Amino acid sequence: MISKYLLSAAVSVACLSQVAAADLGSRAPLAPAPAPAFFLFADTQISYRYEAFAREPGISPAIQKNVITITHFDVWKYGTNFANIDFLKSNSRDPAAGGGQGAFEVYGLYRGTLSGNALTGSKNFSFGFVKDVSLSYGFDANTKNTAFAPEKKDLVAGVQVAFDVPGYLTVSAHAYKEWNHCGVCGVGGKNPEFNTTAEFEIGYMQPLSFTGLPLRFSGFTNIVLPKGKDGFGDSTKTEVLSNNRLTLDVGQLVTGKPNQIDAFVGYKYWHNKFGNNYKIDNGAIENTVYMGLAWHAF
Repeated sequence: MISKYLLSAAVSVACLSQVAAADLGSRAPLAPAPAPAFFLFADTQISYRYEAFAREPGISPAIQKNVITITHFDVWKYGTNFANIDFLKSNSRDPAAGGGQGAFEVYGLYRGTLSGNALTGSKNFSFGFVKDVSLSYGFDANTKNTAFAPEKKDLVAGVQVAFDVPGYLTVSAHAYKEWNHCGVCGVGGKNPEFNTTAEFEIGYMQPLSFTGLPLRFSGFTNIVLPKGKDGFGDSTKTEVLSNNRLTLDVGQLVTGKPNQIDAFVGYKYWHNKFGNNYKIDNGAIENTVYMGLAWHAF
């Protein structure tokens, strides 16, 4: 999801450090230097993708989904902010409550970091292959108009380690707490409040400059350990979501203007989706390919 942003942020920081040369032949007072920008780097993009073989727990056949995404990433003096909102429209195999059309879902996510090096004004958190160690925190929230009517809410907090590699590689370890809603749990069922558990997130991006094309490989892998019982009283399982894509910077290739239009293809694997046991529910394991376009709006 995140692309070459940290490298771009480093370039932006270098640019901010430059001072314009004074006109020695003029006695006019120099204009005051402009105040530094709050964000050292910021990028907001809007993308569309088509998922050919999506799955949902409780539904056996594959589902086709059209997804519009708004993504924002920024770097500021003390850390980073990342926000992502997916608007997902399923086909009729994943029906809305009452039937007649495919379901509609909104899923939002936020992650922030506070850099150990920036907070201490030192390089104490850089050693070996480690570039920085940061505090990491965030939340997820969703809503979907199915009979199940999920309303997932979770909080995460922990530590992120950034490694000194081309592109970027980050590994986060979080405490994870989730609440949800169950519209079909029936008599004796309840809206689940899950146990606090451990969650791990790995993010990565590698430029593929050796190809001679403006290509990059990027993705993330998230792991949520068992979080207690769901609304039906069944034990949850370890959940693994891995989403990877190959992205071509079309703007740079065609017009020589990078970071404007991207085209991408990807593969998503979701094991024990939302903690459901795939051995009992074959809708809880997803293998889907997708393709799409992204526009860097500002």
